[in-house]
Amino acid sequence: VDDDSELRATISEILKGKGYFIEEASSGKEAVEKTTNEKFDIALLDLMMPGMNGMDALSEIRKISPKTKVIMITAFATIENAVDAIKKGAYDYISKPFKIEELIYAVKRALEEVRFEEGIKKLDLDYTLGSLTNYIRRNIIKLLSTGKAMRLMEVTKELEIEDHTKVVFHLKILKESGIIEQDKDKRYLLTKEGEKTLDCLKILENHLSK
Repeated sequence: VDDDSELRATISEILKGKGYFIEEASSGKEAVEKTTNEKFDIALLDLMMPGMNGMDALSEIRKISPKTKVIMITAFATIENAVDAIKKGAYDYISKPFKIEELIYAVKRALEEVRFEEGIKKLDLDYTLGSLTNYIRRNIIKLLSTGKAMRLMEVTKELEIEDHTKVVFHLKILKESGIIEQDKDKRYLLTKEGEKTLDCLKILENHLSK
């Protein structure tokens, strides 16, 4: 969302080249109207625009679509503006002129948050968080992430755990939580819910490593 048509076209071209679906708006009012009619994961919103400015548009977009991650873009970056935008619900804030890598990183990080929130919503939090609190269970989930079905002794060997009964215990918890299952040959593999849990685990570990 930017009244500068040249910059708007440039950003659109860059993000489309990365495989993102893009809609453009030349004003805050148009952005609010589009948000009313369609769901967007992210809004890149210029702060200084004629008519409805970015801050006012931010407030309206947050009312209409609170899950949309709004990234404010401005040539007049100040601590006051940043704090005000965050208070009003902005997810992030980048300044003009910005590097392409900075823009792409901000979008990628916002999308990770969207996917994480969607994944958490679809999962049973008690089971999911419980399964992630133990390092053996986390390692089992990662081990099965390749899509390869593994037998008990194969899992035990890969984890380098001598007591296989300990592995059985953790496999049972993961199976009861719906994160893993067994095929007809008694091999373990991730379920669809397990794949979502793996995505959440990767995002959590990525955040913790920063």
